[in-house]
Formats: sequence, C-alpha cells, structure tokens
Amino acid sequence: MTSAVTTRAPSQPGEQPPPAHALRVTVAEVVAETEDACSLVLQPEPADVHRFAYRPGQFLTLRVPTPDGGWTARCYSLASSPDTGEPLKVTVKRTAGGLGSNWICDEVSPGTRLDVLRPGGTFTPPSLDEDLVLFAAGSGVTPVMSILKSALRAGTGRVALVYANRDERSVIFGDELRELARDHPDRLHVVHLLESLQGLPSEPVLRALAGEFAARRAFVCGPEPFMETVGAALRSLRVPPERVHVERYTSLTGDPFAAPEPPDPDESDDGQDAATVHVTLDGETRTVRWPAGARLLDVLLAAGLDAPFSCREGACSACACRVLEGEVEMAHNEVLEREDLEEGYVLGCQSTARTPEVAVTYDE
Repeated sequence: MTSAVTTRAPSQPGEQPPPAHALRVTVAEVVAETEDACSLVLQPEPADVHRFAYRPGQFLTLRVPTPDGGWTARCYSLASSPDTGEPLKVTVKRTAGGLGSNWICDEVSPGTRLDVLRPGGTFTPPSLDEDLVLFAAGSGVTPVMSILKSALRAGTGRVALVYANRDERSVIFGDELRELARDHPDRLHVVHLLESLQGLPSEPVLRALAGEFAARRAFVCGPEPFMETVGAALRSLRVPPERVHVERYTSLTGDPFAAPEPPDPDESDDGQDAATVHVTLDGETRTVRWPAGARLLDVLLAAGLDAPFSCREGACSACACRVLEGEVEMAHNEVLEREDLEEGYVLGCQSTARTPEVAVTYDE
C-alpha cells in the first residue's frame, strides 16, 4: 500500500526529535530487489520494539522530505513476516515523479533515520490455518509476501500465489519465492504471469487460474485495473464477496505526523451525557471518559493512549479496532469491508459512541 500527503517542514527526517506520536527507526540495510524497487530493513529504537507489533499484510507510514522543504507521508506495506523472526522490512517501487519513492531509492542508505507511525491496516487474514489464494501485480506483492510467509511458518493451510509483472526482471522477491516453493512443495503453488510473454492478465486467464482455488479466501493487491480484472474473475466464479480482500491505494489530504488536536469537552458534549470506553491496547485495558460527539481516536490520544492511526480520514484502516461491547457510529469509511464490519471492526478516527458503555480492542 502507498499513499501520500504533503506539508511544510524545516529539516530532513531524523534531524529533530520525532513528533510525540511518531516513532523513530534506523535503516539497517537497503536491499536492491529489482532495477526500480528496493527494500528498507528497519531497526526500531530498543524501547519502542513492542510498539511495532503487527499482523501479516499491514503497513508502515513513513515521513520523507520534498524538494521544496516540505514533508510527504507515504504508507508502505511490510514485506516482512511477524512470524518468522525477521526484522521489519518495507519495499518501495520507484514511480515516475514519485517524491517519496525516488527519495527513498536514491537517498536513503544504511544509517538513515526515519520517522514512522505504528503499523496499521486490515489487509490481513483472520486465520493462517485456512487455504489462501493470493493475487499480486508489481509491488502489490509486498503485503501478499508477508501473508504468504506467515501462513507457511505459523499456519497449516495451503497457499497459491498468482503474480503478474512486466517481465522477468521486474519480479520482486523472485529468489525468495523460489526458495519458499522449494521448501514447501506441498503447500505453496506459484504462478507467474509476464506481460512480455503472455500480455496483460485478462479475465479469462485469471478465471482459469483461480478456478481450482475458488473455495479459498482471496487477497488481491496491485494496480487498480489488475484488481478490477481479478475481482471480475472471482465474481464469475461465484466467490462470496466476504472472502475477497482488496488492498486499495488511497491519497491522503491531511498530515498524519502533525500533532492531533485534542477534543474540546465543551463542544463535544453538546448537552449530552458522556459515554465510557474500555479500551484494550498492547495487552492492557484502560477506562476512559468518551464525550458525546467526540471521535474515539481523539479521545484515546488525549488520554495519553498510544492508539495507532495514520490518515485520520477513514481511508487507510490504520486506526481499526474491534467493538466488543456497546455500539458506535462511523461518519466515514472507505476501507473496511462488509465482513470486517460484521466482525465488529470500526475506524477509531471516525467513530462516536451510541451507547453509554463501549468496549473496544486493538489487540485482535
């Protein structure tokens, strides 16, 4: 996943203390994956390691500079797996005119210090023990790779990957995929689609490939035309929509690294009674007063809780949490799918309380 927002800044990342809600990481290694893609291996500060707990398929938000002295926020999916013991790794593919991707590919080196936000996102399987079919194109393989490795290491299900690229030189993680297929011949099946040999992936081709995996939960990531074609193929196979998960690319308009404005209790209450929210985060449960009309994320941040977030616009899912008791109402949602909503997931940045008592968790 990648998304962007720009604001003014006086210096380069790492030269000043990070914003209060941001984290600092050091680039331990830069790995050249292809001619136009690289991976950053990241080392958190020792005291912050626990704040980087993540689920396979999630992303990190990075703060990078622009030539005019501003900042650009980019969300890059984690290619590493939380189940293999490997260090954090995000993968970045250079795009024409891309401020963030070009700066990362050209300027970042071992020792560079970056400001980031906590991992977030809902493009993650509910279970690693069920059979999965993964569809990826180009750098869309990044979160898919995290899911694939976690499923093979910590799960029991079988995994099929359909991976589309321009040509063989464009295949990211090619060597790693070959090793995984060799080590898990009975559980991992990889199909490469190369535009240079087979043309752009068509619906009939994808439908034929997906046919034997139609009973599996599907994850799709890549350019919009590719995802639309995969979606059409899966619909023609009558795959239930709740079993199809799509990672979409959304541009942000706010600044996720700017200090959040605390809620104004006088304006929020509006003559109504405040609610109480019991929130479980990082293994601990806190009880916080929730003023009527205030957004859950704002309430938690004002109370000093380290709640994850990124865009604050309902467009990235970084602030997603699960409602265990009570009811909330969301003002806006671009990312949570029907299955997510049915399981109780909501966006903290968009949620207001509808019942006097609410219990939520960020740990599921």
